[in-house]
Amino acid sequence: MSERAYDAVIFDLLTALLDSWTVWNSAAGSAEDGLKWRRKYLEFTYGAGSYRPYEEIVADAAAAAGVRADAPARLVATWDDIAPWDEVRHVLQALAARVPLAVATNCSVALGRRAAALVGVPFRAVVTAEEAGFYKPRPEPYRRALEGLGTAPARTLFVAGSAADVPGARGVGMPVYWHNRMRLAPVYAAKPDFEHDTLLPLLSLV
Repeated sequence: MSERAYDAVIFDLLTALLDSWTVWNSAAGSAEDGLKWRRKYLEFTYGAGSYRPYEEIVADAAAAAGVRADAPARLVATWDDIAPWDEVRHVLQALAARVPLAVATNCSVALGRRAAALVGVPFRAVVTAEEAGFYKPRPEPYRRALEGLGTAPARTLFVAGSAADVPGARGVGMPVYWHNRMRLAPVYAAKPDFEHDTLLPLLSLV
């Protein structure tokens, strides 16, 4: 029997595993406003420095993007409507039988726990930006997830959902699979080790 390529897998949660796009767009009132809002939110989290309350950043981003005033409240109220991508449970159930799984997500503890439960597959560790003290792509959330698993970065595959997760995870020494569902453009010069618009290839990689 050949040696397994990885000892564990860490996932981005709100994009790699869950279709948070649909709920953001619905809260904003349209896909166009949802995209503007989300881009501002990402800009604010990437520049946040130490952790600032997730809900505060979401609200500030909504105001800066000029979306409806009640969008942040609508997002939180419909948070539990976020659904996993179609293949998520099948793929993660298979992977969980082979290696431990973890999540590193850019949100509060409360919303992170609720979102992780929506996946329907248990994780060895669920790390939020609030617990780590910083938002990805800062190294602290990735390192905390690695500590929760007790695995070496080079032996732990990170499954990115956003473009910034690619250089973020690679920066701490992890190989990266970019689940580029929305076919987004890369950021910076960092390239993932693998890039697909589905999670299914993980079944032959892990």
